[in-house]
Amino acid sequence: MKKILVTGGCGYIGSHTIVDLVQNGFDVVCADNYSRSNEAMLKGVEKIIGKKIKSYKVDLCNYDDTFAIFQENPDINGIIHFAAYKAVGESVAQPLMYFENNLYSLINILKCTEEFKVPHFVFSSSCTVYGNPDAIPVTEDTPQKPAESPYGATKQMGEQIVADTVKSGSLKAILLRYFNPVGAHPSINIGELPIGKPANLVPAITQTAIGKLPMMNVFGFDYDTRDGSCIRDYIHVCDIAHAHTLALLYLIAEKNSTNCEVFNLGTGDGYTVLEAIAAFEKVSGVKLNYQLSPRRPGDVVAIYANNNKAKNQLGWIPMLNLTDMMGTAWKWELKMKTEENLFK
Repeated sequence: MKKILVTGGCGYIGSHTIVDLVQNGFDVVCADNYSRSNEAMLKGVEKIIGKKIKSYKVDLCNYDDTFAIFQENPDINGIIHFAAYKAVGESVAQPLMYFENNLYSLINILKCTEEFKVPHFVFSSSCTVYGNPDAIPVTEDTPQKPAESPYGATKQMGEQIVADTVKSGSLKAILLRYFNPVGAHPSINIGELPIGKPANLVPAITQTAIGKLPMMNVFGFDYDTRDGSCIRDYIHVCDIAHAHTLALLYLIAEKNSTNCEVFNLGTGDGYTVLEAIAAFEKVSGVKLNYQLSPRRPGDVVAIYANNNKAKNQLGWIPMLNLTDMMGTAWKWELKMKTEENLFK
């Protein structure tokens, strides 16, 4: 049972990944400062896996506190680094906060990998590194355009920091570029838990449908797409989570051809915002109250993945479709309504 440190482990993708890691035989240590997450997620994880997870409440921007985790766990064999702020709109409004948090935490973690000779590292990246691509679907070799937001810029910089770090030591790394994770665990014990008004599409849909929000805005209705709204590649969070387990197994088995490899994580299908809304309405039976609004700063027009590399090299195959995504997301929203005290 190799020990894996999951930073941001009480967050959306982090919590689902802890479940997948444990179910595949890994021992997991969690680190999270709960600034954008909730300890209830860890309880949900433990309910699914039937065991306690060692967890540290730590701000990874504090090097001494980060170092202390490794001192207490010198046998950490791999790290999956999720901990970061991720709201595009907020990053446009508060860029310095994003650069400070997302980059300082990464640098501190990488310093510890060198100090404690941790061999394996998986970095949570994003399709935002591609900017507005000239052609879609994007492959891992698609030229990167300037990021459309400071959040995207921190992912571009983060990838470069990791790539440069592995050149100087024995660390092996994988950069996973997510497209749009949505949905919840089939047990409905964990799911997406936005802080404040949701910045992502699916929680905005479910919160509007259940009445938390009076109306939802569809930002942009005059893009050069099928119906004028943005196109995204939506992928179930459990499929994303399993890719992290496969990435670690790939590194541990020494299948990597270079010290830093990149993989896209998307279904390969692009849906417009309006198509996603229609899919939700069909699954839930709820008619959504939304309005068409002007474009939002920082949004990319259209992007979806070519995922052949992840399929061929990691053996990763997305198993859940848009109906599964919307169905589990809606069940999770309903659960939060009935157990609202747990998620405050």
